[in-house]
Amino acid sequence: MSQIASGARLDDAIRTELERSTIRAISWRLIPFLVLAYFFSYLDRVNLGFAALTMNRELNITPLIYSWGAGIFFIGYFIFEVPSNLALEKFGASRWIARIMVTWGIISALMALTAGEWSFYILRFLLGVAEAGFFPGIILYLTYWYPAEYRARFLALFAIAVPVSTVIGAPVSGLLLGLDGTMGLKGWQWLFIIEGIPSILLGIVTWFYLTDKPAKATWLTAEQKTWLSARLDGEAAVRQAATHLTLRQALTSPKVIALSAIYFGFVGALYGMQFWLPQIVKGFGFSNAQTGFVVAVPYLIGTIAMILWARHSDSTRERVAHVGFPLLITAVALGGAGYFTSPTLTMIAIVVAAVGVFCTFGVFWALPTAWLSGTAAAGAIALINSIGNLAGFGGPYLVGWVKESTGSGSAGLLVLAVLPLIASILVFVGDHGTAHEFAPAAAKD
Repeated sequence: MSQIASGARLDDAIRTELERSTIRAISWRLIPFLVLAYFFSYLDRVNLGFAALTMNRELNITPLIYSWGAGIFFIGYFIFEVPSNLALEKFGASRWIARIMVTWGIISALMALTAGEWSFYILRFLLGVAEAGFFPGIILYLTYWYPAEYRARFLALFAIAVPVSTVIGAPVSGLLLGLDGTMGLKGWQWLFIIEGIPSILLGIVTWFYLTDKPAKATWLTAEQKTWLSARLDGEAAVRQAATHLTLRQALTSPKVIALSAIYFGFVGALYGMQFWLPQIVKGFGFSNAQTGFVVAVPYLIGTIAMILWARHSDSTRERVAHVGFPLLITAVALGGAGYFTSPTLTMIAIVVAAVGVFCTFGVFWALPTAWLSGTAAAGAIALINSIGNLAGFGGPYLVGWVKESTGSGSAGLLVLAVLPLIASILVFVGDHGTAHEFAPAAAKD
């Protein structure tokens, strides 16, 4: 009996080491590259907030025009999101993500040609069309590689590109505005050109670097492929048995619609802060360069909180509270930022709001991937993201409208707080189908 027990313990140790080595190999291969890609994606999407510090005045762009231009990106994004994600599943991640990155990099650089209101609208709309499918495509792609109990922490590691794009991008963008007059170009034009070129180059590399599925991964051993396939197939079987949906059923599912509404509230808060925070901070009396460094602070703290919160969600195998509570904190903090008149208190509230936003971001996408798979997952994830990102239009527009009406950008944050508050309520009252997410892992334990 002792020999049998020893043999069992040895088998468990071998399986544990195989699991660790597989996850480690996947993570070192994919996560740094995908973070870099998303870093430039997000930077090219939101660097408009810094370009606006000088571009708006030079081109006579009012707060309302700016709000429309910032938001119209998400109309193009919304229209092409689901078709783009379905194309990724058909053509493969490497080819489709490469296409997305090259086209968005080109259009982002062409933002330097903005000459007035209509060219501003057209280029921002085309940027949304070009980028459609990238983020939900990567979310879907990561489900091809990571079992459920690892998913939130690695989704958070991928999403780290969002706050990091501000931690690094905000100071860099502020400094690039200082190139004003170089070779006859304005500082904001240099900002768009210099920050757009890396996306083009990285897109070309993506074609050759990304592996579409684990079966094609020459950088995994045969044993690692076998273990990963068995684990992922087991989880997929549980999800299919519990909830087998066609694409149409997934796109009309009440759960998917509820998740879309929740994501709408989250995205409204995220982009409302992202597009207007530089102007709010500069209003405290900072220079362009100083504004860049000050804006980076909330996002740096939010980055650390996001990683820790996602790891806690994985370790406790709990999702709902890990999404709902950060949204509630975001709502309260944004309300405080809009209410306070002291710059110090306003910045503290914005830091807390950033922590809430990014803690939500790190765990949210574990909700739909807990019960969706295959084509249904591809379509539903894209739909959730596209509907949610319509708030990228509504959030900035709401803040712009309040600012133009009251003369205060901070007052817009007070109104914006309603979106994450409603989202938080929907998280706690909804049925998110998380019961089956860890079923294979629980059976193994």
